[in-house]
Amino acid sequence: MTPQEFIEVLLPGALASQKDCGIPASFTLAEAALESGWGSSLLALQAKNLFGVKADRSWKGPVWTMNTREFTKYNGWVMVPADWRSYATWADCISDHAAFLRSNSRYSSAFNFTTGKAFAVEVAKAGYATDPNYATKISAVIDSHNLSQYDT
Repeated sequence: MTPQEFIEVLLPGALASQKDCGIPASFTLAEAALESGWGSSLLALQAKNLFGVKADRSWKGPVWTMNTREFTKYNGWVMVPADWRSYATWADCISDHAAFLRSNSRYSSAFNFTTGKAFAVEVAKAGYATDPNYATKISAVIDSHNLSQYDT
């Protein structure tokens, strides 16, 4: 699937997430692209998990287990096993991702922003990803694919 095809497939869900939950569509699209390799990762294909949301104790749905690469303060990048949320469809994943961000108070400051880039900075500050360059990477995807046009 090309990046443009991926964007077209996810755009309705990203726009719905923006309208219903206040998450900029460009953020949803860019994060899904970055986390899933434009829908080609094993996690995206097998578990329909586009965002790399792990299955913690609060998750009551299906789980997919596989290794992940995590950045740690003392050891740098390491491989560790992890349980991931699993979905029936990518649309279900986008809806759950929005609910996950909305229901976690640590991300509440992100909802003060209406652009994907600013939203990315705030969720990164709140500890969403272990990659110290996470917000920069999200912003680069937004820029390179003109995703800001969808933040209305």
